[in-house]
Amino acid sequence: MNRNICQFGAALASGIVFGFGLSLSGMLNPARVQGFLEVFGTWDPSLAFVLGGAVVVAFIGVQVMKLMRHPAFDDTFHVPTIRRIDAPLVIGSAVFGLGWGIGGFCPGPAVASLALGLPQTVLFVVAMLVGMTLHDRLWSRGT
Repeated sequence: MNRNICQFGAALASGIVFGFGLSLSGMLNPARVQGFLEVFGTWDPSLAFVLGGAVVVAFIGVQVMKLMRHPAFDDTFHVPTIRRIDAPLVIGSAVFGLGWGIGGFCPGPAVASLALGLPQTVLFVVAMLVGMTLHDRLWSRGT
């Protein structure tokens, strides 16, 4: 079978499982995320369990990756090599966190929430795509 078709199929299956998990856990509801961030009000701890589960799955995945010589559908693993914490990383993390707190979405759940057809979700995703495009165009000029 063609390697590209296998890669596409694996990516599609992963995305479907991810989206189903987000839906099942209630993370497509921005109020759930904002409730988690509201530590001095009516705090909703459910996101902590979702994040904890994600850390466990990622940890297991990294351990399995270390035992493999190469991934199933590629010649090498593509892992970050830069471990430096610099200003762009800190600023980008802060902007991501602000957007996450204000909008109640991060990119994956925002895209999955488009299936709900809510106007605020469409607005968030459009704004996210505009921001990504601006960043790519401005950042590539500066480097």
